[in-house]
Amino acid sequence: MGTAAQIFVGTAPNGGSLVLSNFQSVQAPALLLPSLAASPAVPPTGPGVPAAVLSLPAKAERFRPMVDGIASAVQVSPHLIHAVISIESNYDARAVSPRGAQGLMQLMPATARRFGLADPFVERDNVYAGARYLKWLLDYFSGDLELALAGYNAGEQAVVRAGRKIPQYPETQAYVRRVIANLKHAGIHTGETTALGN
Repeated sequence: MGTAAQIFVGTAPNGGSLVLSNFQSVQAPALLLPSLAASPAVPPTGPGVPAAVLSLPAKAERFRPMVDGIASAVQVSPHLIHAVISIESNYDARAVSPRGAQGLMQLMPATARRFGLADPFVERDNVYAGARYLKWLLDYFSGDLELALAGYNAGEQAVVRAGRKIPQYPETQAYVRRVIANLKHAGIHTGETTALGN
C-alpha cells in the first residue's frame, strides 16, 4: 500500500511529544494528510488539509512528481525533502556551496559517494541520495527530526560528539530552525521528537 506521501499523527509514549509519520503505526494512528503522490498535479482539498500544503513555490512545482516518487521509495516525507531542498539550494540543481556541497540537496562529495551518487548534478540521483541520507539519519537518531537535520548539516558524528544534541554551531542551529520553520509554514507541525518516515 503506497502511503509514503501520507502523514499520520499521534503522541509519543514519552509523555506528549508530537509524532508525525508517513505510515500508520501505534505511535501515529490518525491520518493528518492524505496521499499527495496519487495525483501530484491535483493536490487534495477539504477539511484537515492545511492551505499551505496545497501549493509549492513555482520553481518547486516541477520537482513535485519526482520528490513524491522518491519519498515513496525511500519512506521519507515529501514535505521534509522539499523543506531541505528549499533551504539547501533553493531548487538550484547546479548549486555548489563554498565548502563543496553540490546539487539540489547540497551533498558533500563523501556523502554522495556513501550513498552511491555518481553525478551530483543529475537531479533525480541527487534527491534520491539526499533522501536516503535523511532516512538513514532519522533511523540513526530514533526519529528525532531535529537531530537528523543537525546531522544532515554538520554530520552525524558532530551530533554524537555533542552528546546526541544539536551541536553548538550557529550555522547548524540556524539550519535546524529554518527547516523546522519551513515545515511549519507548510502546515506540518513538529514537536521536539518527531518521526517522519522512520
